[in-house]
Amino acid sequence: QVQLVESGGGLVQAGGSLRLSCAASGLRFRDYALGWFRQGPGKEREFVAAISVSGGNTYYADSVKGRFTISRDNAKNTVYLQMNTLKPEDTAVFYCAARSSAYRHSYFPDRSEYDYWGQGTQVTVSS
Repeated sequence: QVQLVESGGGLVQAGGSLRLSCAASGLRFRDYALGWFRQGPGKEREFVAAISVSGGNTYYADSVKGRFTISRDNAKNTVYLQMNTLKPEDTAVFYCAARSSAYRHSYFPDRSEYDYWGQGTQVTVSS
């Protein structure tokens, strides 16, 4: 049974930082491409960041480019999202997602391409 469990969310002031973690189990982690998505109040779930199987290829939404960094640790079966210079508009529930990929250098910004999702972690940024 595949499980993705996010952690690290919380309340932070604008300009602050948080690091989200997503621990995976029940899958061969090193064969999976990973992504982070978020859903703000009254909004649809949107793409934030993605990382390839190899870990050497990443892709970001324009709104977070230069502020957020996605990374993975295959030894720990964990994907991270380092979030710096947070803004009130970053307030959302953040979800990690995983999909198997035969292409080691591909990333996937489309949420429909993912097979597994975590339950989400709330990030609230106060002004």
